Amino acid sequence: MSTLAIRCDGLAKQYRIGEREKYKALRDVLTRAIASPVRRARAALSGHSPIGRQQESLIWALQDVSFQIQRGEIVGIIGRNGAGKSTLLKVLSRITQPTRGLGEIWGRVGSLLEIGTGFHPELTGRDNIYLNGAILGMKKEEITRKFDEIVAFSGIEDFIDTPVKRYSSGMYVRLAFAVAAHMEAEILIVDEVLAVGDTQFQKKCLGKMGEVAREGRTVLLVSHNMAAIHALCSRAILLEQGRAVRDGDPLETTRYYLDGFEKQADSGVIDLRSASVPRSGKARLFSELRFKNAAGAPTTAYLCGDDMVLEFDIDPPFTVSDPILFVGVDDSLGRRIFTVSSQYSQSEFPAFERPLTAVCTIPDLCLLPGRYSVSVCVGNPYEWSLDLVVNAASFDVHASDYFGSGRMPPQELGAVLVKSHWRVANGVGPR
Repeated sequence: MSTLAIRCDGLAKQYRIGEREKYKALRDVLTRAIASPVRRARAALSGHSPIGRQQESLIWALQDVSFQIQRGEIVGIIGRNGAGKSTLLKVLSRITQPTRGLGEIWGRVGSLLEIGTGFHPELTGRDNIYLNGAILGMKKEEITRKFDEIVAFSGIEDFIDTPVKRYSSGMYVRLAFAVAAHMEAEILIVDEVLAVGDTQFQKKCLGKMGEVAREGRTVLLVSHNMAAIHALCSRAILLEQGRAVRDGDPLETTRYYLDGFEKQADSGVIDLRSASVPRSGKARLFSELRFKNAAGAPTTAYLCGDDMVLEFDIDPPFTVSDPILFVGVDDSLGRRIFTVSSQYSQSEFPAFERPLTAVCTIPDLCLLPGRYSVSVCVGNPYEWSLDLVVNAASFDVHASDYFGSGRMPPQELGAVLVKSHWRVANGVGPR
């Protein structure tokens, strides 16, 4: 028996921009066929090409996507908005047909692609469990057998007999995921709708998907949550402009994705020589700032726990004795998160007398996901701010499995990530 669960071979999907596919009756088809030669003749006489206009309004959402997924694998699909992730899932779920290529699935599929799909707003949550389950292919007996388990998982017991039109988006997705997750399907396809749920429910969903995989079933997951991808998936596929450009280890694939994401000046290089750069001090010592990762590649996008490398080109107009370098990191609201300094790190530099490059490595970046800015300063024990550049540049931090638990703390618990070790000591009371 084949262990293959999903196979895509040259899968492609084309859409016409700005047009909705209309229902066509037989008379419409016949009328269009008769009128087409006349329209072409008129277009030719007027010098316009209807074919050219049609081609201009076409877009490829997917192009030649090929991969195979084995039974029991959890595979993450990542990429920017508009990369084709949701289109791929819709094709595999048989919601839309591919323009060309082949997409094959072996096994019963449970899919959760859009909030409220298969729900009737006038029906209660109870009725919609049966309706949505039937749409997914569940039998009434199967739904009845798992009804209490579905309701308990969704956590909306008090509102199960309320029409779902009164539900919040979070309640919608709780109920929809609960139905799909409890379907006895060999393959579970889940889109980014989990982002709607609260932190506790996301934790419950991740645990359920892990449980599904341990039972030998297959999970295909689209998510922007890199921590979930790292914790759950054995593989990750990166889509860019409708093409699968990377397929492999989740950590390596997400790093490749982030290396090309939110870059400044396309290279992580910031020119500090411009007169428009806000600075203070009596000299312009900094000339250029470069962001790099631990491998030395330019980037302004990091994962939680990455090593961040900053390179400063310094061109002193005079000799700077006993130089001290500072780097301050602020959050998006301008609040100082931390400051690192060559002085605090017991790193002594010789006098700055000629152009040079200073390198600062901040290991194990312990910041929560978000956008941050850096301010840089050079001084000495006699003058602390010979050259201070405030908000010199910005960088982004993206979620990773920093704690090895598949979870990230919410923003309200603090600005930084701190690892700790816990244990229960034998005995009770003071020692």
